[in-house]
Amino acid sequence: MHPALTAMPEDQAADAHLLDTIADWCQRYTPLVAIDPPDGILLDIGGCVHLFGGEAKLRDDLLARMRSFGFAAHAAIATTIGAASAAARFSDTTIIAAGQERDALTPLPLSALRLPDEIVAALARLGLKRIGDIIDLPRAPLVARFGVELLRQLDRALGREDEPLSPLLPVAPYVADKSFHEPIAREEDVLATVTRLAARLERTLAARGDGARRLELALFRTDGAVKRIAAGTSRPTRDPQAIRALFVERLAALGDEIDPGFGFDLARLSVTVAEPCPDEQIGLGGHEDQAELDRLVDRLSARLGRRRVSRLVAHDSHIPELAAVALPAQTQTPPPFPPPLAGEGKGGGGWDAFRRFRAEAALSPRPLRLLAKPEPIADVFALVPDGPPVRFRWRRALHEVVAAEGPERIEGAWWSEDGGPARDYFRVEDKAGLRFWLFRAGLYRDMPRSLSVPCWFLHGMYA
Repeated sequence: MHPALTAMPEDQAADAHLLDTIADWCQRYTPLVAIDPPDGILLDIGGCVHLFGGEAKLRDDLLARMRSFGFAAHAAIATTIGAASAAARFSDTTIIAAGQERDALTPLPLSALRLPDEIVAALARLGLKRIGDIIDLPRAPLVARFGVELLRQLDRALGREDEPLSPLLPVAPYVADKSFHEPIAREEDVLATVTRLAARLERTLAARGDGARRLELALFRTDGAVKRIAAGTSRPTRDPQAIRALFVERLAALGDEIDPGFGFDLARLSVTVAEPCPDEQIGLGGHEDQAELDRLVDRLSARLGRRRVSRLVAHDSHIPELAAVALPAQTQTPPPFPPPLAGEGKGGGGWDAFRRFRAEAALSPRPLRLLAKPEPIADVFALVPDGPPVRFRWRRALHEVVAAEGPERIEGAWWSEDGGPARDYFRVEDKAGLRFWLFRAGLYRDMPRSLSVPCWFLHGMYA
């Protein structure tokens, strides 16, 4: 019937993704952006309009940019979500002043209240087609026949009831942005902008005694794409040069992923996680070494990825494979293994107390890194049943032991069904100078009960 009409299959997933992308771009105007399916986006511009010269200029700028991207768009501004949505979809009114919601909504159809189709159809059968037809009707009969949703949507649109807005992203506690008359594309310009924005954030953070732990740089391209770069720190900071150094590493690691296209016309630096950062005296407290270590961790995490730089954190367990866990080095956790004594440094994960405990008990040091899973060894020969091995085979290689130290006995977790047998650990050295950490799972004293021979395993190696 219409040869010039092009029909294409509907792709709801692609439409939803496009709407999310547009909503992400709309954060250039305000961080409070939400989706209003199937084709709407809500922006809470309270407190932001002065940055764009007023409500009318903000709306005109948004629509002009949307049309330059090839979209047909309508926008309206009101004091309630319901009134703004109704005006954008069903009216030529662009701005509804506070207190004028009733006059603006009265001539609009009931579907403008975002009601289910069945309620709109039922009201139409009674001759109620406009919002003005129900505004002054008795409320009790409407609720009894059509439910509370009808009056809830009406009250929200008129401002009688608050309607929450759930933003796509959490609102950052500290934000600084800068727009450019001419788009920027060079990495040097981006880093210079980061330094200026960090300097602005430094004053705000210092006034509240906070420091940044996680930061995000959002770069808005002229074609509507948004590039986001996140970086973290080992401890709270508000030093602009330290923040710049983080993004130097992040940009070097991302490389071509940050494609500037025709340039960025807006940059926004946000502190997504902030923690107290009291001023401290430097030069006499002996914290310089720790600060240098933190900067090294931050640079490595920014270049290699946060999860690829880890530190061992002690846990309250004597079972070696459960006594430590690797966490991102920038993660600060309270030391769970014996708490540090007065005067001990923070962030050590309990290792100082753990090492002191082993030293006081005259126990040999454990390997820094253990095998992911203890590996069984064969052909084990010991001079006495409970003594260290003098020969064993591991990975088809035979090792002759020339020196041994131990045992260190670790009882199984008797309170757990999977506690396992007791272990006797030995530190041994073979003729080639290789040092291993071995253990015997099970004790000969338990053989009459278990009727099994203890097994030997290799758990780690020393440097």
